[in-house]
Amino acid sequence: MLKTITNAAVAATFALSASAGFAQVNLTSNAAGAGTAGALSATSLVENASAAGIANIQMKDGQTGTKYVMALAEGKIDLASGPFILPFLMAKAAGPYSNLEKEKAKELGNSIAMLYPYTFSIFTMYAYDAKGVSGWDDLKGMKVLNGPPRGTAALNSRSLIQLFTGLKSEDDYDTVTVNWSQMPSAIIDGTVDAAVIPAMFPGPRVTQASAAGAMTMYSMPKEKFEAPATQKFLNKPGSTPFVVPLAQIKAAMGEGWTVLSEDDMFRGKAVPGGDLVNKSMDEELAYQLTKTHIENLDKIKAMAPFMATLNFGDVSEKANGLCGANIVKFHPGAVRAWEEAGHMLPDCAKP
Repeated sequence: MLKTITNAAVAATFALSASAGFAQVNLTSNAAGAGTAGALSATSLVENASAAGIANIQMKDGQTGTKYVMALAEGKIDLASGPFILPFLMAKAAGPYSNLEKEKAKELGNSIAMLYPYTFSIFTMYAYDAKGVSGWDDLKGMKVLNGPPRGTAALNSRSLIQLFTGLKSEDDYDTVTVNWSQMPSAIIDGTVDAAVIPAMFPGPRVTQASAAGAMTMYSMPKEKFEAPATQKFLNKPGSTPFVVPLAQIKAAMGEGWTVLSEDDMFRGKAVPGGDLVNKSMDEELAYQLTKTHIENLDKIKAMAPFMATLNFGDVSEKANGLCGANIVKFHPGAVRAWEEAGHMLPDCAKP
């Protein structure tokens, strides 16, 4: 009996000392614009890790994803909220990372792991009712907002328009690119006639634009959405098809919005990603960080109206575009936390 009590006391002492140790860990985190899913997720981890005595996290939002994911791969920061497409492009020395030497790029891209996945946003099309747009085919001859000048968003936007309408950028419509922070103004002041960019339901960008007038959001055309060529595009690294009941989107967008689809489902292109770390992160630390995320999922989903629609707590392959060409896998510590909490992870997404 005495031995049992002694062992329990030792275990308790170890647990307390471990907790105290994590409270003294200082970590750095980067995320994109304030109010986005990535920034809110990062903010919640800052608060929850501090409250649980795990770590003190210094976070910077409003940062550029291509840059801070590189910093994470190089070990210059500890945490990053980023889409899965960036480690993939890094490993291939492609896109914004095309200046990297190929072997170094492969090493850097494959140095990144995740604690948990979620959806960053969903590509869709929307416009003011006054613009006379009634569907995707009406984009011909219009000024269309495709995204920021750099990065993959504008390329995805143009590709989606061509898939659904056959229209080509600059030949059939005027492509407009501005920085993320300037997009609401470009829509409100009439610089563009329609937007084909990532959105949240309702996110700050669409909310700001709709305050200036009634708007309509358009589901992607069903027949073309389900076509093999489109499905191949939607299932490439960094993408997943997004299909939810139309009523869910209508309820989320509220007054001032009309949401149109050919049937009772809404279709878009999701941008999956997650909160990422370097593979070198201590296994116990990664476990503790993931554990506190899981324990606070209800609070995280309540942080903003759109957070409940972005797959927080869903670790499935389908919802998050895991496995296949996606090189990002769970950190071993994250695997332990999710499985301990009763979640089944895809074997192909484990390290």
